[in-house]
Amino acid sequence: MTVARLEVGDKAPEFSLTDQDGATVSLSDYAGQKVVVYFYPAASTPGCTTEACDFRDNINSLKSAGYQVLGVSKDATPALKKFQAEQGLNFPLLSDVDLTVHNAYGAYGEKNLYGKVVTGVLRSTFVVDETGAVVLPLYNVKATGHVASLRKKLKLDA
Repeated sequence: MTVARLEVGDKAPEFSLTDQDGATVSLSDYAGQKVVVYFYPAASTPGCTTEACDFRDNINSLKSAGYQVLGVSKDATPALKKFQAEQGLNFPLLSDVDLTVHNAYGAYGEKNLYGKVVTGVLRSTFVVDETGAVVLPLYNVKATGHVASLRKKLKLDA
């Protein structure tokens, strides 16, 4: 099963999802702003916690560079609320239980997990510019050191 992947210059697929507090968040809410949309497999798991805390710890530098951060997973809202509270996360966590948005971004499909091919969430990050275009599609990213790598690709390091 090959999943269509987004490329640089593609229009980022629009979405409206529920956040950890039950509010609806849409990509269009951020029109005219730069947005980092990242997909992670499951709240409160070791790798996803590492990645989320990395975004949390770097949120001020990302925001000062004009980037908003949105985390997306297949978790239901209560799991997202718990994850946010436990880790002190300071950005919206969005619930995509039916995987519609994951599929639109190519963030769900076959992956190699410990030598076995499985179907699941592909840890992916997309940087969307002010016009809604994808400027940096990253698939199969590593949880550890991801934000440092992202900052380097965005030329945010001094």
